[in-house]
Amino acid sequence: MTALATMEPTTTRKIVLPAPPCTVDDLLKLPDDGTRYELFNGSLLVSPSPASPHQRAIYRLQCILDHAAPSELEPLSTVNLRVTDKDYYIPDLVVVPADTAQLMFSPEEITLAVEVVSPSTKMIDKVLKATAYSAAGIPIYWRIELDEGPTLYVYELNGDSYDPPTAYKAGAVANLTVPFPVSFDPAELDRPRR
Repeated sequence: MTALATMEPTTTRKIVLPAPPCTVDDLLKLPDDGTRYELFNGSLLVSPSPASPHQRAIYRLQCILDHAAPSELEPLSTVNLRVTDKDYYIPDLVVVPADTAQLMFSPEEITLAVEVVSPSTKMIDKVLKATAYSAAGIPIYWRIELDEGPTLYVYELNGDSYDPPTAYKAGAVANLTVPFPVSFDPAELDRPRR
C-alpha cells in the first residue's frame, strides 16, 4: 500500500493597488514585495528591483562619494523622498546631512540626487525625474547612462529649472566641485570587481 501525499494548493498574495490619485500614505500601506513604487502627481510609477549592472554602478558611485564627502555629508542609496502628498520618489543615490536618521527625506535635505538609467526607466529618469527634482529645488541631479559607456550627465539648478546637462563620458575624468570636490572616470562605475 502506497501513502499518497496531500498537496495543499499554493496561494499567491494579491496586491491591491490604490485607486488614483494615490498618496504617500496609500503607498505606505502596500506590502514590501521588492517592487519600487513611486508617485508623480498622484500617478503610480512601478518598476522592478534593479539588475546587477545597475546595482554595481550605484555601489561604486556611493563608495566614490563616501570617500570624497566632507564629514557633514553622507551618500545613501534608495531613500524615500517625499516632495508632496502626491509626489514621492526613491532616488538611486542621494547626498544628505550625515546626522539624519529618518524614514522620509524632504527635498531641502537632498544636496544631490542620482539616477542610474535602466532600459525600463530611461524616459522617467531623463525627463520626468529631471523635471520633478528641479521643481522640488534639488540643487544637483546626476543621471548615469550605463549603455553609453557609461556617461554621467550633470544637471545644476538655475532658478527653478536645471541648465542643460554637462556630459562626462567614460575614459575622461569628471572633475566636479558640487556638492563637494570629487573626481572620477565614469568608466569606474561598471568596472569588474577587483
